[in-house]
Amino acid sequence: MIDIAVRDAQVIATTRRWLERAVIGLNLCPFAKAVHVKGQIRYVVSPAKSDTALLDDFERELKFLIEAAPENVDTTLLMMPDVLTDFADFTNFLDLAEVSLRLHGLTGVLQVASFHPDYVFADAGVNADDIANYTNRTPYPTLHLLREASISKATAAFPDAADIYEHNIDTMNALGLEGWRALDVGAPKTSKTNSVRPE
Repeated sequence: MIDIAVRDAQVIATTRRWLERAVIGLNLCPFAKAVHVKGQIRYVVSPAKSDTALLDDFERELKFLIEAAPENVDTTLLMMPDVLTDFADFTNFLDLAEVSLRLHGLTGVLQVASFHPDYVFADAGVNADDIANYTNRTPYPTLHLLREASISKATAAFPDAADIYEHNIDTMNALGLEGWRALDVGAPKTSKTNSVRPE
């Protein structure tokens, strides 16, 4: 029998390790360090095992983020260790997430960024083995809920925001696959997964 609390704590710890070593450590997102240091990132592990249950968790987190004070919770990482492990299924769910945003009148208020262990950019010329894909590869399937206002504020303070993608490609090419593996930011191979229940 899996101890859910232990498993969830492991999922959060592994995801935080990825954030610290890859996202912040490689400066893949220049805006991540500030909210991390200030403790403004909410980590939630969904116990969902179906798209329907996950959509419920996703909508609950949308509501939580909207009602939370930005200085307390600026952004949310919703991890899903037990569902959407297939990347094609994951991308299909993203359409549901966008529909949910529209139905709740949150388009232009909140934004969803997507991360997955097998992430592949849809851009022409990028194949599954391209190191560029690793900028969006997380230990577990993850949805990142962001406030549009925070994104606007961050990009206004960062004059080269448009160059982030190109910078990340250069960083990943210089790092290489072996360099990425050395970061040790994947999901544990020998244990089941876990996190904080949605409130």
